[in-house]
Amino acid sequence: MSATMLGVLGIFFFLFLLMTGMPVSFSMFATGIIGIAMMRDLSSAFLMTIDSITATFSSFVLTVAPMFILMGILAGHTGIGEKLVHSANAFLGHWRGGLASGVQVVAALFGAICGSMPANIATVGSIAYPVMKKLGYSDRLSTGAICAGAALAALIPPSLTFIIYATATQLSVGKLFASGITTGILLLIIYIITIQVWCKVNPSLAPKIPALPWKDRIRTLKGSGIIEIAVVFGISMGGLFGGLFTPTESGAVGVFGVMLVTLISRRLTFRIMLDALRDTIRLSCFIYFLIAGASIYSKFFTFSQIPAALGNLLSGSGLSAFAIMALITLTYWVLGCVIDDQALVLLSIPVFYPIVTSLGFDGIWFGAYTVVIVGVGGLTPPAALLTYVMHRVAKEQVPLSEIFIGVAPFMVSGFLMLFILILFPQIVLFIPNMM
Repeated sequence: MSATMLGVLGIFFFLFLLMTGMPVSFSMFATGIIGIAMMRDLSSAFLMTIDSITATFSSFVLTVAPMFILMGILAGHTGIGEKLVHSANAFLGHWRGGLASGVQVVAALFGAICGSMPANIATVGSIAYPVMKKLGYSDRLSTGAICAGAALAALIPPSLTFIIYATATQLSVGKLFASGITTGILLLIIYIITIQVWCKVNPSLAPKIPALPWKDRIRTLKGSGIIEIAVVFGISMGGLFGGLFTPTESGAVGVFGVMLVTLISRRLTFRIMLDALRDTIRLSCFIYFLIAGASIYSKFFTFSQIPAALGNLLSGSGLSAFAIMALITLTYWVLGCVIDDQALVLLSIPVFYPIVTSLGFDGIWFGAYTVVIVGVGGLTPPAALLTYVMHRVAKEQVPLSEIFIGVAPFMVSGFLMLFILILFPQIVLFIPNMM
């Protein structure tokens, strides 16, 4: 059997293992080890697996991940997210759909200290959904807005997806983070416009509550966490963009900043610290095994000659650069429905990155473009990963069909965002080019 045929069978075997419920990382390990053993020998497969695990767990670049994970989990456990939601409601609740718009801002702010989409939904959703339900928001709008906010938060630095993309491409983590700022702000604006238009077309989706006096709105800022997040973000990211810190040092400074502000506000207790450390270890181990599994899987994929064949096929197809980008976008969209964003980046970058850069597209730009499209994939039924997380956050009280309808307008907005990024790449590259 040819190597290419083994590679194709390996893809189907990997998807089969996923459907059986096996974790993504172990599915990649199993497929990679068996595939390499069939192409080479069992000894080579085990040696490459050991090398992948050792290289991943000793990677200096990846030491940044636990730092930013701990920073986000500490902020969630100490109640900063809850205060942000109530403050957003005080300022924007008098608009029809105002709280749904505010959730986008809260998700973006929380994304500034937590780069994981599932963690963002779990934190913001568990706080915002009960409030929106109590105020009379429809399940479609509330769940759709929370899912979209999580996809948005993946762009806001520090983003775990950007960190993994940087690991796979050897590009600057700092420049990738910088590209997410302008891209994230634009997507935030598009999502808010989407909510306002949707509520204009169907006013029954959201109530219109009386506006609070300005003094009451400002009072909610006290202890809301906005100041704390601004300080932490300013010191951590400002030092990184200014060249004062490496990404790992920036993460450590961010953790120290969150610990300091929560200690001063008396939110941080010894028990919360232990819980945050435990959750950080669990999520970090998940990500490290995911990267190690993707490493051995990508070696098998490379041996199969599929990436080279696909690259030659696209390069020699005679299609324009934009037509090839459309095919890559379609592939990401479909795979993003069933594969976690971080796993998808690891699996796809060895295939698509050389093709995209050979077409003249910038690698930093493609990083931001990739994060947007995998976010759209995570919203796309029937296997939309983010919607299933939201289903669990809502304690399975909202039918999945309602959540699918709720995310549909935001999927359209996501594709509009991709079109804008292709037409105006400087939106992404404006800040990185100044660094």
